[in-house]
Amino acid sequence: GNRTMLVTIERDGPVAVVTMNRPEAMNALSSALREELARAMVEVNEDDSIRAVVLTGAGTRAFTAGLDLKESAGRQEGGKRRTPEQGLDGQRSIAEIYVAMRRCPQPIISVVQGSAAGGGFALALASDIRILSEDARMNAAFIRIGLSACDMGVSYFLPRMIGMSLASEYMLTGRFISAERAMQIGLANRVVPHTELRKEADAFAEDMLHATPLGLRLTKDGLNQA
Repeated sequence: GNRTMLVTIERDGPVAVVTMNRPEAMNALSSALREELARAMVEVNEDDSIRAVVLTGAGTRAFTAGLDLKESAGRQEGGKRRTPEQGLDGQRSIAEIYVAMRRCPQPIISVVQGSAAGGGFALALASDIRILSEDARMNAAFIRIGLSACDMGVSYFLPRMIGMSLASEYMLTGRFISAERAMQIGLANRVVPHTELRKEADAFAEDMLHATPLGLRLTKDGLNQA
């Protein structure tokens, strides 16, 4: 159809670039975008010719601002109020995406510019490599909106990456983590100027392609067991 794709997959040889494409809404994870992203991850998973994945958000302001709260808080068609259960469905559908990302045999490189909040933070954490722009800010926003951060994989990934003490700090306060801080605490692999983001991602993908396809898969698999 000619409606805008909410998630695009572009091929660059054996590398798939998956882009969340709602720049006007800071790539907020509406139910339609979540569905398309989950589908994209399954598609990548099943395609043996794809050997590495780059995950990006369209525009310059955000990787993704997380769950689309306007949608969760707003009224549905017919004026019915959204229920807390539907908010949980939103969290569950993001959980499906990051589970698919961990199951993906291909390494996933997240390119994080601007904001990666809440569910967007979860997606960045579910990636294998994180490349941040200098203006990137990430946070576990859940606690600020009365949700638990524990439903989103953050409570699984974050302590393993940065240790319990710092993970508790960021999950219990919802404070933002700047790019510089992310680099200090081992959450970012690289911090580069905006204009260098894709070049940096491509360089990582390029190096990964030197490994055999099986070697890459087994290595990611081994890291998953860690």
